Amino acid sequence: MEIRAVARNIRISADRARLTINLIRGKSVIEARDILKNLNNKASKIIIKVLDSAVANAENNNGLKKENLYVLKCHVDESSVIKRVIIDSRGHTGRNDHQKSHITVVVAEKQA
Repeated sequence: MEIRAVARNIRISADRARLTINLIRGKSVIEARDILKNLNNKASKIIIKVLDSAVANAENNNGLKKENLYVLKCHVDESSVIKRVIIDSRGHTGRNDHQKSHITVVVAEKQA
């Protein structure tokens, strides 16, 4: 049984979030949370929230125990881009793009 949680349109680039989310793939939920707690970046704080949401979905909706869960799949997809104008020299305009992403975490129960 797979339980998932998704955070959509998060204001962080997908490349930065992928560096962090690759660290927790395949780990138990408790170990993954400990790894994320010790990182000092924006992505880890967001991924902790998504991981906690997936665990809460598993506990409340399916009656699973937190100790038996592990991170089955997790990935970061690119979302839309916020495009802003920045003033360049000689009257030209440039672009200042702000990346957004979708973060998905899927947890499952360990088969004993």
